Amino acid sequence: MKKRQAILWGLLLGIGLGLPLVSGPDGPVEIISVPATVDARRALRGMDLDLLMERDGRIFVVAGPDDLLRLSARRITFLIETGSFTAAQPGELRLAGGINGAYHSYKELEGDLESLESAHPSIVGLHTIGTSLEDRHIYAVKISDNVDRDEEEPGVLFLGCHHAREWISVEVPLLLARRLAEGYEGDPAIRELVDRSEIWIVPLLNPDGLEYSINVYRYWRKNRRANADGTFGVDLNRNYGYMWGRDNQGSSAWPDAEDYRGVSAFSEPETRAVRDLFLGGNFLAAVSYHSYSQSILYPWGFTDIPTGKDELLRGLGLEMAGLIETVNGRSYACGPAASSLYVTNGDLADWTFGVSGIPSYTIELPPVDIQHGGFFNAEDEIEGVFRENLPAMLRLVEFVVRDFAGPPTTRPGPLTNPDQKDK
Repeated sequence: MKKRQAILWGLLLGIGLGLPLVSGPDGPVEIISVPATVDARRALRGMDLDLLMERDGRIFVVAGPDDLLRLSARRITFLIETGSFTAAQPGELRLAGGINGAYHSYKELEGDLESLESAHPSIVGLHTIGTSLEDRHIYAVKISDNVDRDEEEPGVLFLGCHHAREWISVEVPLLLARRLAEGYEGDPAIRELVDRSEIWIVPLLNPDGLEYSINVYRYWRKNRRANADGTFGVDLNRNYGYMWGRDNQGSSAWPDAEDYRGVSAFSEPETRAVRDLFLGGNFLAAVSYHSYSQSILYPWGFTDIPTGKDELLRGLGLEMAGLIETVNGRSYACGPAASSLYVTNGDLADWTFGVSGIPSYTIELPPVDIQHGGFFNAEDEIEGVFRENLPAMLRLVEFVVRDFAGPPTTRPGPLTNPDQKDK
């Protein structure tokens, strides 16, 4: 999700919850609607505005004062709709237990991961796979029997928090690590999966951004790269090497943009850490957790052309969505990323699929939209969001163990795509 809509929703939440208001980089903003005409669509395409939705013949976007002036200059009529959007009710976000409440800061996560390894040393190994720009460790948890050995077992990679403000995306993979470790002795199904695979979990890829989101600006998205023009941050989920910088629709060349892709593919230590971990392992599936929109997205993100493996990707994605829905009744949409959400290039799922041909997914966690809270999840929802995702997580591990693993010659390999460019 993008910058201005996060800022606006933050202002609304601040008003509704009595939280201190934090001014965004773009100043005051409004939700407006414009008629869904050809002229209006043409005008919006030429402006860096955040699309919220299209409803009843009108397009809803987030706009600042300069944007309103530009629309007026183009003779595009608009209505101020801000008052129609209701903030979250008081009590939906509670800050007990610190400024980030039940959500983990970097140090809290570090402590919990060290404790998990200490309590279960035979199956949990804590690894530092890289160091952030501000010298924080990027941790990966390996869970497997014989955890100190590299065995010829299929690997599954679960990652969280590419984007700093998506706090729930830290908690879901972290709770998976805890569930696997604590359930190993008493749950035969978990024991079988752990014994027959190597499960790698990176709950916090963007530690610098998360700390900035907690302590300075709640809606920060990127890492904390100091860019040459004086701005900060690279969007880590636009910095991977497959189709990096293919166009300016799926990522931005401008450093101040929320989806700025960086100066080159893998320019950031965080994405290099993932690259090195992935290429050094035997990974047969990968998931990147984000928020929000309740979606299971699969390649391609950079284009809507078929992958050649759409039947596999869609079938497994729909199966995971069905498992999720059985827990809390919450429905997750499933489809190709480019046609289901928006076009991206240089993201993790396209890269892992592009270089290895393995099932790769972006899972957008609840809520479903900005009107239901956006980046804010109540603390008492953390466990529920995890529990509804757990069956899908276990199914993905089961899939690579039982259905996908085989001799190296039968496993998926790098894809060749006529549209691929060296970047």
